[in-house]
Amino acid sequence: MAAVVASLGICFSARPNLLLRNSSRSKNLTMAAMSDDPIREWILTEGKASQITKITSVGGGCINLATHYQTDSASFFVKTNRSIGPEMFEGEALGLEAMYETRSIRVPKPHKVGALPTGGSYIIMEFVEFGSRGSQAELGRKLAEMHKAGKSSKGFGFDVDNTIGSTPQINTWSSDWIEFYGEKRLGYQLKLARDRYGDSAIYEKGQTLIQNMASLFENVVIEPCLLHGDLWSGNIAYDKNSEPVILDPACYYGHNEAEFGMSWCAGFGESFYNAYFKVMPKQDGFEKRRDLYLLYHYLNHYNLFGSGYRSSALSIIDGYLRMLKA
Repeated sequence: MAAVVASLGICFSARPNLLLRNSSRSKNLTMAAMSDDPIREWILTEGKASQITKITSVGGGCINLATHYQTDSASFFVKTNRSIGPEMFEGEALGLEAMYETRSIRVPKPHKVGALPTGGSYIIMEFVEFGSRGSQAELGRKLAEMHKAGKSSKGFGFDVDNTIGSTPQINTWSSDWIEFYGEKRLGYQLKLARDRYGDSAIYEKGQTLIQNMASLFENVVIEPCLLHGDLWSGNIAYDKNSEPVILDPACYYGHNEAEFGMSWCAGFGESFYNAYFKVMPKQDGFEKRRDLYLLYHYLNHYNLFGSGYRSSALSIIDGYLRMLKA
């Protein structure tokens, strides 16, 4: 069944602006010059089309408007947001571009990010026609190939802060993964829960876990791998050739095992993991660390959607405190 490139996922509130820290890559996604219709202008010039044959509104999202542009040369998928500046889409484009450059798993190639003349912003990207569900083993293999190919000499983090759902995701570079994950992932979410709900109990227990979790990483080699960052079923699709496609990233460079943090909402099966670990071998203690990476996303869901996720997050924290005798 044909579908558009982006599964726009769970409804989240409007996302905050992203804070660019490094413009070297963003220069490749130059902001469009202002015109009455910069999207049409780009398609008919740099997009190499001489005629736009059809424009179709695409449903499914609540943050952005999505549109499919068909032309005599190619099809394009366009997202627009009337209230948020181009920084948000710049973050998405940089993540897509980083994954695209690994030449591993398929992602929609971003073409242009720009400001709308009446306010707001847009992103133009490749349109991918979706097909029937493909092989989980192929998804696992290609994801592992992306992790293997996507490395960073800067350490753990990313060139921009982005969002996980509508929650800010802080990506300031760090040379220490345990410190990065403790401060920029678990610690940030715990502070949000304390500030938003007055939940000092989960905050204090979570901080105790952060202070004692280093032993879970003994004798583990941790390299900064490019992560999609929000890999759940809504952000996974298959193209018309049944090849896997991943969408709507929250990219950063981190421990490859952190990619499975949304596995409780992704439906990964045995064939997926077997294929993945043939390319990226499983390290000792993987099972002991698995829930640590689930915790980040349970905390985020608690902060986004309320107390229904609190017990899952707290159960993981309590389990680790017992295991670590902390």
